[in-house]
Amino acid sequence: MRGEPSCPKCGGRVRAPGLFADSWQCDVHGTVYPLQPVVPPSVEGLGVVVHRAQVPVWMPWPLPVGWLFSGVAAAGDDRSGGRATAVACSGPGPFGGPGELMLIAEELGVGLGARYAGIDGPDPGPNMCVNKPPHAKVLAAGRPTALWHVGGAPDDRVVFAGEARGLWLWAIVWPEETGLLMYDELVLTDLRDAGAEVDLLPCGALTPRLLA
Repeated sequence: MRGEPSCPKCGGRVRAPGLFADSWQCDVHGTVYPLQPVVPPSVEGLGVVVHRAQVPVWMPWPLPVGWLFSGVAAAGDDRSGGRATAVACSGPGPFGGPGELMLIAEELGVGLGARYAGIDGPDPGPNMCVNKPPHAKVLAAGRPTALWHVGGAPDDRVVFAGEARGLWLWAIVWPEETGLLMYDELVLTDLRDAGAEVDLLPCGALTPRLLA
């Protein structure tokens, strides 16, 4: 498990602000918001991310039957706050076998969603099929939210993206068949608005997807 910040776009090493730059720097991508080390899923660890986040921390709520919280990641530092968040959940897929869902909220250009989606980033951009009707809809913080399929991702996953609260919302599902979840109009809660019920969140094992 990584123990130091990394580039949200490529996972490479980053240099902390110092004498010659007042921001985190990646040799490939220049100025970035650093991806903080991923920690095993727990209510306490999730609370730290929620407290620092400047963007939503989306989670299906209630979780689908049999699903567990399986990790969280955030890009940003103590000065900037979290400018991108990724929440992972896992459970039984609609057709049997294990499934995983990752929800990412981020500001324009951060690049965390594209990295986990496995596409060239930093944003969905031309890969979004917005010339067609939305491929899925979710209820995000009480608002109907349209999501479009994002092309160019590896065959082992299906990727959707849209806009919620003025920011990118990505939904990445493994394997592709588990994407059927996205057609059930999932209800997403921004955990910054959640109450004490989060303390009852069922936690599973850390997903290796967040370490990719």
